[in-house]
This record gives sequence, structure tokens and C-alpha cells, in this order.
Amino acid sequence: MATVSDTNLNKWQLDRREFIEHRIFWHGRVGLSDLTQVMGLSRAQASKDLNGYIKDHPDHLFYDKSARTYVLGPAFDAKYLKIDAGEYLSELLAVSRGIPVPKSEWIGDLPDIIAPTLPACGLDPFVIRRVLLACAQRRKLTITYQSMSLPDPMDRMIAPHAVAFDGFRWHTRAFCFNNLTFKDFVLSRVSDCRLEEIADVDPTEDADWVECITLRIAPHPGLSANQRHIIELDYGMTDGCVEMEVRKSLLFYNLKRLGLDTDPLARRPQDQQIVLTNADVVYAALGRTAP
Repeated sequence: MATVSDTNLNKWQLDRREFIEHRIFWHGRVGLSDLTQVMGLSRAQASKDLNGYIKDHPDHLFYDKSARTYVLGPAFDAKYLKIDAGEYLSELLAVSRGIPVPKSEWIGDLPDIIAPTLPACGLDPFVIRRVLLACAQRRKLTITYQSMSLPDPMDRMIAPHAVAFDGFRWHTRAFCFNNLTFKDFVLSRVSDCRLEEIADVDPTEDADWVECITLRIAPHPGLSANQRHIIELDYGMTDGCVEMEVRKSLLFYNLKRLGLDTDPLARRPQDQQIVLTNADVVYAALGRTAP
């Protein structure tokens, strides 16, 4: 809860208090040098900010004389910082890859980070530009597209309305005038495209894009009690289950990434780890029976 003093703080003061909480929570300490080096403050202003924070929020942090810095207090409760572990790890990964991240200068003590290496997708920036313009301006596109169902590329007229990432490849969701239906098109398979006239297509009629399917995921019943507990923690489950809402158009990709697209009995429980408890309903949405 904000204090009376908090309501009198300007944007820059609130930003500095967010930084203080970021450093004290994620790095375990904060000192005058952090505020002077990162926030560009004088030592006098940095001291004023830290003392003002402690005055408004006693026991949230305190000065450790032996370490000569401020450390996390027993009553710490973030008032200015949104603490999201998943978001922070994503920021660390982005910084490690040299990707610009807002307030990346706040991050110190960056650990060594590695992630699986995926093949780079061959995306043509001019194709992507036109697809994005078509989405924004509701225009048609004539594309040259190589599908996996035909041996040679062919020209198609489409009306894109959205883009999606399946964890490996980028797609555009579009109405296909050749097949008179909404479909996914893998952007790296578009070799050429040109913008056409305005499309008389309503994206809300794309039922598979609008409709969401709930995945109910639980630990594999063949795991031990302790193993099931760990899987519950891995997936943020409550009472042995977690529900995920996914767009129907991305359902296949979600199942594949989670390893839920095959018979759960085909692998050892220690390898499969999770199962769909509503597999019949989920696969019915794909027009298939559960494996």
C-alpha cells in the first residue's frame, strides 16, 4: 500500500525507488554507488533517496555495517517493483544475447546463461514488412508460397490479420482466397509477395483464431509422489493440475512443444512427465481421437 509520502513522489523519484527494490531483491544489496552510477545521482541525492525509502518503509532494507551496503530487510515487500521471476529470467536471457531490454542497465552480476540453439529461420525483411502492413491496413497480399503438400511453389491471394510464433517458426494467420478458408502460412516459406487492395475480410470470422481451448495438465501418474510434487512445481500447478488456455489455431504447436502430441504410454513416466487429463476434449477440437 502506498503511504502518504508516496503520493507526493514524482515519476523520477518513483523510478529510483523501483530501482532500489530491483537491486535489493535481485542482487541482495544496494549502495550509494549503484544510484550514482546507474541512475546518475549525486551522492547526496542518492543518500536522500535511500533514507527517504527507509523512512517510508521501515525494515524493508537496512544498512549492514560489516558489508558497508544496504541489504534486504526482514519485512521487505515490493511497493514499486513488479516481481515476476519468469519475466526477469527472460530479460536475463535477452541481455545475454545482446537483445535490447528496457532498463537493462539495472541488471548487475549477470550469470553465465545458455539456451538451446535453434536454426535461424530464413525470414525476408521485405516479406515481413508487407505482411505486417497488410495486417495493419487490412489489405490483400499476393504471395508465392511453397507448401509441403505440393512439389512446387504457387501464387496465392491471402488477407493476413495476425502473426504467431510457435516457438520455432513465425506464421501469419490469413484468409486464403484460393481455398476460401483461414489458414496458417509459414513466413519463411513465402518467397515473394506484393500488397493489393483492401480486403473485405472480417478477422473475427476466423473461428480457430478466436476460439480458445483449455489444456488441463497433470503429472504423469506413473511418477512417484516426490517426482509428481517436483513436476507440480515445474509447471506451477495447484492441487496437482494446471490449466492453459491456447488459441485453437496454435493448439497443434502447443501440444507438440509440451510433448503431449503422442501416446503418453509410449515413453517412460520419467521422460513423459506430464499428461493431458482432458485429452479427449482437446483432440476432439482437432477433429482427432486422443492417442
